[in-house]
Amino acid sequence: MNILVTGAKGMVGTALVNNLKNIRDGKNQTRPNLVVNEIYEYDIDSTHEELEEYCRNAEFVFNLAGVNRPENPEDFMKGNFGFASELLDTLKMYNNKATIMLSSSIQATLSGRFGDSEYGRSKKAGEELFFDYANENGTKVAVYRFPNLMGHSRPKYNSAVSTFCWAVANDEEFTVNDPTTELELLYIDDLVEGMFDLLEGKEQHCEFDGVETVLATNGRYCCVPVTHKVTLGEIVDLLQQFKEQPNTLMMPKMPEGSFAKKLYSLYLTYLPTDKFKYALKMNVDNRGSFTELVHTQDCGQVSINISKPGITKGQHWHNSKWELFIVVAGHGLIQERNINTGETVEFEVSGEKIEAVHMIPGWTHNIINLSDTDDLVTVMTCNEVFNPGRPDTFREDV
Repeated sequence: MNILVTGAKGMVGTALVNNLKNIRDGKNQTRPNLVVNEIYEYDIDSTHEELEEYCRNAEFVFNLAGVNRPENPEDFMKGNFGFASELLDTLKMYNNKATIMLSSSIQATLSGRFGDSEYGRSKKAGEELFFDYANENGTKVAVYRFPNLMGHSRPKYNSAVSTFCWAVANDEEFTVNDPTTELELLYIDDLVEGMFDLLEGKEQHCEFDGVETVLATNGRYCCVPVTHKVTLGEIVDLLQQFKEQPNTLMMPKMPEGSFAKKLYSLYLTYLPTDKFKYALKMNVDNRGSFTELVHTQDCGQVSINISKPGITKGQHWHNSKWELFIVVAGHGLIQERNINTGETVEFEVSGEKIEAVHMIPGWTHNIINLSDTDDLVTVMTCNEVFNPGRPDTFREDV
């Protein structure tokens, strides 16, 4: 399939083109039925001759080109409606009946909560132009009214989320006028997956009741249903937690598919390069070192323990706390003893064969470096972050 993407250098266009290339080049094999041959990238610096070539050969068109913040309000209609008309005229000139996707906006819902605007009117006019084109030419048209989009874009432009991410990551000042303001956000990766669904003929349809998007099998519009409704205050609170993570080591909860998980990925893209790396506190003594790597709110912590040759560490037990020891380098011995029954077990461990060993509550345990020359390196996970006020750790030799 030959695919034309207009607005190819914008936020959505860039992400879509990058991921189409992954499909084309066989790097993404999650869509085995999707075949991409040529990808035509059209943007503001492209020529009309290039547009003609692309419209002659394209088998699918993503029209993402548009104007968000022109100097003059009347340029909304020129940029959003005018180019759409030029694109359709060029396709008609070559009798190309390729399926066309149009990127519109929920602000085209003139009677809804967004009210009337030059931007909304230009988007609405573009929609009607595409629907008329479909009726006249028997061509499939997929019109998407997107909510606020959330992806890497220029800060201080048209995305509050991008501006907040950039400001927090770069220690810049920012203002939140009303923390209770709610946004409906569509994450860029979800949008791209929705476009892949469209390419495979699996798009979802919807209608608009003036306030909400309602899924409808025969709806006039198409939509990507995976969106998140969140307030500005909630966004900023999460960003401040992300910023403090290198100091606190605490990762906020980020379940699969959650807004927090997507926001953290976006936040990281705004980090200046000198923040790509941060120091960790190494607790060092003559036995080696112990370094906490990350804390979580519900799954405890992960640490790295380094034992010098011949050193024994541990020699303690817990009431409820449990740990996993995973030796990743060196050669060692783990010993455990049930403090009530006296039963003992031991496990020889090595970085040559990585295994996980449970430290069971009520079993005192240790780890011994058996090497005379090499350090023993162990990843240790624990079901709770260490609390010095309630350590649940009691000294007792195995």
